[in-house]
Amino acid sequence: MFQATLYFKQRTDCILNELLDGTDDSVVIEVEEVQNDLVTFVMRAGDHADEFYDRLAAADHVREVARLDDDNLLVTKPSCGAYSAIYKNHGTLRRQNTVAGSQRIYHVLFFRREDFKRIVSDMREIGTVSLGRLEKMGDRQGELTERQRTVVMHALQAGYYEWPREVKSEELAAELGISRATLHEHLRKAEQTLLSDALGIRDEPTAAFADATIS
Repeated sequence: MFQATLYFKQRTDCILNELLDGTDDSVVIEVEEVQNDLVTFVMRAGDHADEFYDRLAAADHVREVARLDDDNLLVTKPSCGAYSAIYKNHGTLRRQNTVAGSQRIYHVLFFRREDFKRIVSDMREIGTVSLGRLEKMGDRQGELTERQRTVVMHALQAGYYEWPREVKSEELAAELGISRATLHEHLRKAEQTLLSDALGIRDEPTAAFADATIS
């Protein structure tokens, strides 16, 4: 498995661009779910939480926005294109990514170079992309709690990790008898354990490999 850090500047309109336009601040986004053309994420809004909540709630295309606490918002909205480009080409995102104005910093996981080339090609249709870092990750498996393993195995068997998803998070949570928030918490912790850099041996690829991959 490889992890690529991509710097993506979006050309198309997006509410996140509007929220951060004209500020020097960046915001961490933790992706919870990509379902067809909808993305659900936690926005670490910090001091901007009140302002961002009001503006997101007033946007017609935002499906849902909720306050998790004083600093964090849970948002569901149509994807502006980048998430679909990643997931439909068999990639996945690390939970934490960064938004600063119209620029995103994405940490993309993938297995095959040809998939990564398609991801980059599709993202270039809606913006500009540059490769910041490319790493080979180790294959050691992290230890999950019994509950995390149960939730992840059920999600896998139900098709939650297929593209497009074969089950929604609400349905999956109901089948497990837990809330949607608890489901995402189990999945997030399990994925962090399995995919954490601390569990892999980082191996920088050659410059030639990186250039060939991004071209």
